[in-house]
Amino acid sequence: MDLQFLTATSESDFNAGRQLFRAYAASLPFDLSFQGFEEELASIEVQYGAPEGALVLGFDRLVPVACAGIRRWNETTAELKRMYIDPACRGQKLSVRLMAIALEKALQLGYEKMVLDSVGSMKAAIHLYESFGFEKIAPYRFNPFEDAVYMEKRLKEE
Repeated sequence: MDLQFLTATSESDFNAGRQLFRAYAASLPFDLSFQGFEEELASIEVQYGAPEGALVLGFDRLVPVACAGIRRWNETTAELKRMYIDPACRGQKLSVRLMAIALEKALQLGYEKMVLDSVGSMKAAIHLYESFGFEKIAPYRFNPFEDAVYMEKRLKEE
């Protein structure tokens, strides 16, 4: 594996992001329409582009295999969305590298905190988030699932 990470800037980068977001959605046992998923795909460059967001992509020999979206939640808070690694590439600690890059990007964008939502069945993802210092918080957005999990991490020290 020859993995390289970059931040999406071009139309082809954002199209690779769309492809990975669709793979992520297909891997879930539920529908993301409650989050306006199709609208998100249509405006991916706006939501995950500069100056308020970033779309981190991982490529293996020019093939997109990993992504993590950072977008503005509010003036001081970024939201992590659509963190995904192709199943064929899992088990190689790519999620650790991807998370570290996503947190660094959020910090570079000037955010003080990062939030995310997930579901309790995504145990590996929640373990990863906790290993990076994310802590459970009260709901900050709508999620229809009873096992929804909301987390936050401070990016800047007080």
